Amino acid sequence: MSDRPSTLVVSITEAGRDVAHQLPYRHHHGDLADTVRANWERVDRFVLIGAVGIAVRVIAPLLTSKERDPVVVAVDDTARYVVPVCGGHRGANDLAVDVAQLLDAEPVVTTATDAADKIALDTLPGFTAVGDVAAVTKAMLDGDPITIDNDLDWPLPAALADSTPDATHRIVVTDRSTSPSPGEVVLHPPSLVAGIGASTDAPAGAASDLLDTALRNAGLARASLSAVATIDRRATDPVVTSIGLPTTSFQSSELAAVDVPNPSDVVLNEVGTPSVGEAAALLAAGPDAELVVEKQKGPTATVSIARRVRPPGEVLVVGLGPGHPRHRTPEAVAAVRSADVVIGYDFYVDQCAELISARQEVVPSPIGAEVDRCREAVRRAAAGSRVALVCSGDPGVFAMATLVFEVAGEAGNPPVHVVPGVTASLAAAAILGAPLAHDHALVSLSDLLTPWPTIERRLEALAVADMAVALYNPRSQRRTMQLERAREILLTGRSPSTPVGVIVNASRPGETVITTTLGDLDPGTVDMFSIVIIGSSTTELRNERMVTPRGYDA
Repeated sequence: MSDRPSTLVVSITEAGRDVAHQLPYRHHHGDLADTVRANWERVDRFVLIGAVGIAVRVIAPLLTSKERDPVVVAVDDTARYVVPVCGGHRGANDLAVDVAQLLDAEPVVTTATDAADKIALDTLPGFTAVGDVAAVTKAMLDGDPITIDNDLDWPLPAALADSTPDATHRIVVTDRSTSPSPGEVVLHPPSLVAGIGASTDAPAGAASDLLDTALRNAGLARASLSAVATIDRRATDPVVTSIGLPTTSFQSSELAAVDVPNPSDVVLNEVGTPSVGEAAALLAAGPDAELVVEKQKGPTATVSIARRVRPPGEVLVVGLGPGHPRHRTPEAVAAVRSADVVIGYDFYVDQCAELISARQEVVPSPIGAEVDRCREAVRRAAAGSRVALVCSGDPGVFAMATLVFEVAGEAGNPPVHVVPGVTASLAAAAILGAPLAHDHALVSLSDLLTPWPTIERRLEALAVADMAVALYNPRSQRRTMQLERAREILLTGRSPSTPVGVIVNASRPGETVITTTLGDLDPGTVDMFSIVIIGSSTTELRNERMVTPRGYDA
């Protein structure tokens, strides 16, 4: 499967064609069986518009293995139900949920663990499961006690927190090679990092073969090897990339600052650091890492292995868009689903509830607790969790991203990644037409964080600049004068006939569209769930749509 799965929708009836046109995927209308057969080896995901029985008969002769087959979901012609048919834990269940959201349909998920809101051990993110997965999963579904032996004290999902000593069924968390007993599942976490040193003439397989030997001699599981690390000048060398794992590289000055048991004067003279492999492994494995395999030498390469004490935590600041699932980006969906912990204002957590599974911990918080949310997200990331901090719109537009970066230093600066979303002004502009098609500005009228005199000066500059403006946080029950004052200021620089659009609950239930003029704008129609877009001197109403020309006619 590719990182960005290809999806094909296949319909056979006119009603099915109409359903397919509501989905943002490649579509083929015609013979379902021939189309599926022709694309079976080329497509990662199929959405078949038709009966489940037809889907089963078509794909049955094509199935080979759970690991290789595409995922398949079926949707009835009336778009009432979406049913995963093949590959539930490999993406069909998630695809069914996504398609159901887009169609306002009901996903019918029959996979036992998902239906019972339990953890699926064989697809637990960050772990490789080996052993008697079926027996242990059945025990979990039946409510039988489980013994959990966490040799590494590795962070586990909250749903695996309970352990009963000497229970019949056992889960072992380890990065050592082991043969599971009946009734036992071994979870290999991504705890090992290999450091690679190599000469300029090292062949592609030199480090890989040496690494296999080092793992075998140390009794370590290849499945726990999560990354390789080296000096920057070797980062793209085949001797490193042929191992097939994510690569981290460091400058010689960074490597030279790491104490290692086997420094080399020869290496120091050649590349400016007494160690490449050992130092790179320790740096990449993070704070408090230990070297579990010291430098192993081959003719042209060296290998070292370090063990992390915790996962490489991170904060993903996720923009969910203005409300409807169709406005979520695939990256935002993947970020929420892959997180260990989901944190956010409870309204936003509810907004993405169908993306959250039993293995994830959810930390909702009340409105106004923005700083507390950010600190909790950063604290958990520093402790090794992958945290999705969810917010509406785009995280960098009047939202949480800046605050996360500000507080990250309080907990050791764990990695922070911003996942963009569709901000409210863009959703509102699309509903109105194209009012922001030329230069425009976004201004928040909330004076909770910005002094009102500063906001007034910005509005005065916009009145002179003559560009469209989108007003966020325009009016609340307590802040009633700001919008009227903004209107007065903008009227000093543009005509009372300037088109204005007010969108209430953009892309959410209760969406309302009001088009008026700057002179006739009634602040009483506006609340905190509104976006107000005020045009420039060139903005026009065309067939009841607001349009700001780009000037192509010229």
